[in-house]
Amino acid sequence: MINLLPPATKQSYRYAQHNVSLLNWIIAAMIGLVGVGLIGCYGWLTLRQSTLTSEQQIASTQQELQQANLEQTNKKVTDISNSIKLAEKVLSQEILFSKLLKQMATALPDGANLTGLNIAQVSGGSALDVTADATNYTVATQVQVNLADPTNQIFAKADIQNITCDAAGATNPNYPCKITLRAQFGQNNPFLFINQKQVKS
Repeated sequence: MINLLPPATKQSYRYAQHNVSLLNWIIAAMIGLVGVGLIGCYGWLTLRQSTLTSEQQIASTQQELQQANLEQTNKKVTDISNSIKLAEKVLSQEILFSKLLKQMATALPDGANLTGLNIAQVSGGSALDVTADATNYTVATQVQVNLADPTNQIFAKADIQNITCDAAGATNPNYPCKITLRAQFGQNNPFLFINQKQVKS
């Protein structure tokens, strides 16, 4: 078939075909760019979600570790505190009898002999039941006065439990009277082991 169109018209048709092809390529490129953008957005959103999930897991793990360490630390502190309280309780009842006997012997009046010491439990802590023999009733009462005297620094108080005078029934006729006292230490007395550091300082 012979194309009888003028050259200018032929050239216009060729340009029109080229323009249609170019337009198709441009549309295809734009569609490709949109597809790449959508894929990029999807990847970014996925990465963001993964990052948030990881951060939440890390925060949760750190919180669990902190709680676990806190519980262990509290348990250790409680155990140490209980041990200290137990040691303090034991030491608070540990009486240094060598020093106590020496001080009591110095404080006893003439005509009195110390015959016994027994540890007794009372509501305020430990106390001592003290027994002594005396030549007479006056000396027996003087034992209580001297042991309770704050200047002797032995007991905070000493209460008479019993006084008996019986020359016939006494083991030693020269000391017919027997006195029994319930004595309690003062808070800072020097005869408990726990107070030794305070006394030295």
